[in-house]
Amino acid sequence: MLNVSDVTLKRGDDLLFEKLGFVVHPGHSVAVIGRNGVGKSTLFNLLLGRITSDEGEINIPAGWRIGYMEQEVASTQRCALDHVIDGDHALRKVEAQLDREHNPEHLAELHSRYDDLDGYTATARAGEILHGLGFSSDDFDQPYNDFSGGWRIRLNLARALMTPADLLLLDEPTNHLDLEAILWLENWLKRFPGTLLVIAHDRGFLDTCVSGVLHLSGRSGRLYRGNYTSFERQRTEALERELSIQDKRQRERARIQVFVDRFRAKASKAKQVQSRIKALAKLQDHAAIHVDSDYDVGFQNPVKTSNPLFSFRKLTLGYGDQAVLQDISQSILPGARIGVLGANGAGKSTLLKAIVGDLAPLAGELHKGQHADVGYFAQHQLEALDLTTTALATIAKQQPSKSLQQCRDYLGGWGFSAPMTERVTGSLSGGEKARLVLALIAATRPALLVLDEPTNHLDLDMRDALAIALGEYEGAVVIVAHDRTLLEKTVDEFWVLDNGSLMVYHGDMDDYTAQQTQRPGGAKSNSANADFTNRELRKQRAQSRESLRELKKNARALERSVDSCTVKLREVETRLADPQVYATLEANELNELLASAAKLRRMLESTEEAWLEAAQRLE
Repeated sequence: MLNVSDVTLKRGDDLLFEKLGFVVHPGHSVAVIGRNGVGKSTLFNLLLGRITSDEGEINIPAGWRIGYMEQEVASTQRCALDHVIDGDHALRKVEAQLDREHNPEHLAELHSRYDDLDGYTATARAGEILHGLGFSSDDFDQPYNDFSGGWRIRLNLARALMTPADLLLLDEPTNHLDLEAILWLENWLKRFPGTLLVIAHDRGFLDTCVSGVLHLSGRSGRLYRGNYTSFERQRTEALERELSIQDKRQRERARIQVFVDRFRAKASKAKQVQSRIKALAKLQDHAAIHVDSDYDVGFQNPVKTSNPLFSFRKLTLGYGDQAVLQDISQSILPGARIGVLGANGAGKSTLLKAIVGDLAPLAGELHKGQHADVGYFAQHQLEALDLTTTALATIAKQQPSKSLQQCRDYLGGWGFSAPMTERVTGSLSGGEKARLVLALIAATRPALLVLDEPTNHLDLDMRDALAIALGEYEGAVVIVAHDRTLLEKTVDEFWVLDNGSLMVYHGDMDDYTAQQTQRPGGAKSNSANADFTNRELRKQRAQSRESLRELKKNARALERSVDSCTVKLREVETRLADPQVYATLEANELNELLASAAKLRRMLESTEEAWLEAAQRLE
């Protein structure tokens, strides 16, 4: 077993770990979590022997093979397939010996050893991994240097998965993966027989893949049994016992309940009422942990909003003569919550670039409303920050009407301590840069937030804070993200991009995930709920227009009935609340009044149910 005992480590004058200790048994899978900068990657470097502790011991069983996902690899012209197979060092060593050996007896031994190492299936196994992570067969022969940074990270992950390992260390493996690749990786890791330690900030991924959680906090760590949801429950219970935060938890629940009630009160959101209540139940399980969070973030609501914000008519998008998406006809309405799904290369980023104006349509019409200001988050914006100035100077420049103290307070809500605000942006981590960009966007009061993988590099607490902030934001949101938990909490409608078309998906995130994993080849399928083509969809819409008008008419009538019944019930209950009524009315009159109130309550309840059902059918 892996045994870390009383490890103390200083980094300069800072004490990073003090008497850190935990035990991981063979075959167990453990998530390593904690705030950015708490020492997660440093722990991996300790386990790899790249750095040594000041005190304590790290005992790894003799003979254990360690696989590790490198974040950076030296520049190389090795093709993608060879780069991945290079992860099997023992196999490559035998191959090199075979090339040099001429003794027939020694050659026979080497071929036997090669067979024991599954050398004859190495190419097929590497190809399976590459396909699972989103590479096409045409990519296999491309040099490593020809791939972009995100795709190089995928190649490094593939190489780590190719390494025969008794202990596998994965540092942020889900960054730069799309949802389909994450689902494939989950299935691969569930079959992995060795011991796994993984650093990740994707709750859905962790719930699927780990049986324990190592929480690093306060220079030490504690190992919890169970997946991430189980950890949240145990951690919440511990916080309640140790910190007596029950009152804070109730306030947090009330804040979440207000969010749910806001959706329940709108007919246009009736479809989402049940899913939001379900989300509330999930949020309540770890509300106390949120109370313990240092983040207090929010997006300022727009001043004015056009309706619709954007409309597409027979829109074709692409690059040069190559169309990526064709014949798109959709609208983005105020308050919309749209999640864009699809396999890598399906055109998700292409669609977002067109919405924000970075990509001109090849054909068709894209109309933007007069009051449709966009707040756009994409990974390239992290690189566009002025790396020579401070976070404080950056926000002060954008918000000249605010004092420096107001700017410090604002950045504090986004997780920036006073010393951090004075550091040059170039010294910030990827997560800190992402928070700074989000803070800049949040202050602009956009009518539409367009978010392209906003959770990369963000820790779990910040992801939770972002989900709550998006829920309270009154503008529209269009989001591409591989974090299923964030999508579950924030999205009401899914657009699926597949084979150059856009289709509205009528299930939820659980449905989509189950459908992807059940398809032949696991999560590699590019289609999702594609039961009809765009042409058939238009035909179906034309045929249902008349019934749609009837549904609208019925929903409006029921809504009026709800309002009328509510007014009548309020009048009766007001009379019943008056003590004089009981003193002046005859017994039979009082009984009639009480019966009337009961009848109105039953009528209101049944009418509300009918209205919710009608509104759901309308959606």
